[in-house]
Amino acid sequence: MKYMLLIYQDEIALTETEREECYKESIQLAHDLKANGQYLAASPLQPTALATRVRVREGKQLITDGPFAETREQLGGYYLVDVNDLDEAIRIAVRIPMARKGTVEIRPVIEIQGLPTA
Repeated sequence: MKYMLLIYQDEIALTETEREECYKESIQLAHDLKANGQYLAASPLQPTALATRVRVREGKQLITDGPFAETREQLGGYYLVDVNDLDEAIRIAVRIPMARKGTVEIRPVIEIQGLPTA
């Protein structure tokens, strides 16, 4: 089963040194998951200041700069994994470095037939 592990954090919670260490740990985790056949994708996201929101209402495009919601924690990255069950996804989530300072939300992925594959 595929799970999306969404990483939420305060964008200013880490120093540059802490951020680099977090990236190193995250890269190692991705390699470990790849070796176990669980890795599908992972990536940090650029800051919310670079976000753009798109909505279509009554046929009109509404384009807005900034994040979807103003909150203390922002979506900062993700892992997409293929594991046997939720318990296995939880075991991976607790290994994500930002779980120590932020929050990791685990969401099952709906697999729709007919979508292109990588």
